[in-house]
Amino acid sequence: MADFLPAFERMIVNEGGYVLHTVKDDRGGATYAGIARNFHPGWQGWKFIDQGETPPADLVRQFYRSNFWAPLRLDEVNAQEVAGNIFDFGVNAGLSTAAKLAQLVAGTTPDGKIGSKTIAALNAIDPDLFVARYALAKIARYRDIVVKNRTQQRFLVGWLNRALKEAS
Repeated sequence: MADFLPAFERMIVNEGGYVLHTVKDDRGGATYAGIARNFHPGWQGWKFIDQGETPPADLVRQFYRSNFWAPLRLDEVNAQEVAGNIFDFGVNAGLSTAAKLAQLVAGTTPDGKIGSKTIAALNAIDPDLFVARYALAKIARYRDIVVKNRTQQRFLVGWLNRALKEAS
């Protein structure tokens, strides 16, 4: 079964580490360790940041485990690289989008919710094949975002690099 901590460590590097930043045109607004304030205003870590303190790393890990890893049921996925890729993309694109693309690649109905059939399909597919096809699906998704909204073009190279990095 896949393990959360190695997937988390890889993802947090992709998210820029434990850094507070704000990027123009980023819909998430102020972001700490990849946690976007506009999308997660109730996260307990904002209390620390608002007081000029650094949130505990355990608070960040707990956030990602409960908000991304667990809802995607990644503890039930056998291959670490499959679970890690779905987790990383879930953080980047949202749970439903990550689940739908995983379902498309695994050959199940893309409803955006990981259930028993999807878990079985993810555990049956060759992990290397899944990772390669999932990378292509992510790249197509990023292309669609930029075609639809040109202001997001500034993020495209970073998104593509992330998709390719996760595929290696």
